[in-house]
Amino acid sequence: MQKTLVSPQNLWELLKKNIKTEWKVAFFTVLLVGLCVHFPAISKDIPNHDGLASMYFDQNMITSGRWFLMVACGISSYFTLPWVIGLLSLAFLGIAAAALIEFLDLRDKLGVMLVSALLVVFPALASTYTYIFTADGYMMGLMLAMFSVMFVEKGRFGFIAGGICLAFSMGIYQSYLPFAILLSMYGCIRIMLGTARDNSALGNGIREKMLAMLRYLYMGMIGVGGYYIILQILLKIQGKELDTYQGINGMALSSGVPLSGMLANLYHDFIAFTGKGNVLYNNMLSFIAWIVVAAVFLVVLLQTAVKCGFVKKWYFYLISLVVLIVLPIITNVILIISPSVTYHLLMRYQWVLYPILFFAFVWKKTDGGTKTGAALQWLVLVAAGVLVLHFAVTDNIAYSNLEKKYEKTYAYCLRMIDRMEQTEGYYTGMPVAMIGVQNKETLPETDITGDVTSGMIGMTGDYLIYTDNNYQQFMKNYLGVTMNLISDEEMEKIYYTDEYQALSSFPKAGSMKVVDGILYIKTE
Repeated sequence: MQKTLVSPQNLWELLKKNIKTEWKVAFFTVLLVGLCVHFPAISKDIPNHDGLASMYFDQNMITSGRWFLMVACGISSYFTLPWVIGLLSLAFLGIAAAALIEFLDLRDKLGVMLVSALLVVFPALASTYTYIFTADGYMMGLMLAMFSVMFVEKGRFGFIAGGICLAFSMGIYQSYLPFAILLSMYGCIRIMLGTARDNSALGNGIREKMLAMLRYLYMGMIGVGGYYIILQILLKIQGKELDTYQGINGMALSSGVPLSGMLANLYHDFIAFTGKGNVLYNNMLSFIAWIVVAAVFLVVLLQTAVKCGFVKKWYFYLISLVVLIVLPIITNVILIISPSVTYHLLMRYQWVLYPILFFAFVWKKTDGGTKTGAALQWLVLVAAGVLVLHFAVTDNIAYSNLEKKYEKTYAYCLRMIDRMEQTEGYYTGMPVAMIGVQNKETLPETDITGDVTSGMIGMTGDYLIYTDNNYQQFMKNYLGVTMNLISDEEMEKIYYTDEYQALSSFPKAGSMKVVDGILYIKTE
């Protein structure tokens, strides 16, 4: 009788035979480089302001459109376990890197390592790790976005599997949609230039190439359509509506913002972040590295277009213009999905594809056996290596400041607790009336990383606390002290009373007072 069930031993041997060497290189590069660069974030519990209230969070974010996030984060439990979540997220990112390498058709180990290193050191990942409680789910979402484009090239009907992956990726986090779109555009450019992996099977005719490019469109339609349908079904089942947070309820251009306004904001943001975001570069060396990588890419792209005769076609120039116009829209498509979104750095991970695709194209299309080819490869290799180092250092500058923010917040709250306990009439658990905004004039400014971390939300500044709830959660989870805050409505009434207004700002004397059984604390 023929066996139908593969044993664990045979399955392991089967996997070893079918896992390509470049996949292993990509995976372990992400794992090792990720551990070296991001160890400060995943080896200890250093929360940001959102993390204070997420020691345990079930990730039911369907009202934000993230209907699969609860499942994705459930693997590591819903507790904030930085080491477990960190390792799991790096594993997902390593698999994503292998899928990206497969899509790019990179076989050279040095090229694979550099692309994987760029992916794992980009500061958007460091920003994601400040929200460590959800990092593993987000990296699963990025992995599925990578799979979506990889599957398109895996057969005539690969776009179906790709569309399903894209739907689930968006169900985790919609911000990884630009990854799929940018890589799809890159795939279409390869088809037009005749450099796609399966170009011989496609043929050289316009019709064949158009049909091949349409597969990416089909994948996107299945993915976005499937995501939206599932979202609406689950919202109906749970009896909920999309939240107004981050403008998520403005999806599908229903926000009332005119398209012209969206596009103007989109282009302005693209130019501002690229030119002054203090993330892509923040010193002359990293700026020069970007110039070199982009310049070498353009030279090789033009050489390839000339070689295949595409440069003689009139539509080559039209397509080039359209690509330049469309690229900012694709990169910032989240601003069309949610026009009023606060655009955090962790939503800008797609920018890493620019150096990756520039490098990969040059690495694949130049002949290292010629003097010119070898020179171009050296230029792009060194420049991309400089960017890897730049991003890794930027990440650790941000982590250093995040740790100092925690220490200063700890000391600040400890002083406040001591003052609370010495206030006449205070008892544990009594109602507390406070706004929570700190008076910066009474505190020294010690953050020296502003020029580097200004674009990294949650990682700049001096303290973790911004609201009364931040105080409450920090004291509860890190100091073991109960702060029983009154409601916002009650606080609004107390705020304008003479007793509250007469108080000094903490940490000055006279910043706390018990009035009618409520502890007034003035911090602003």
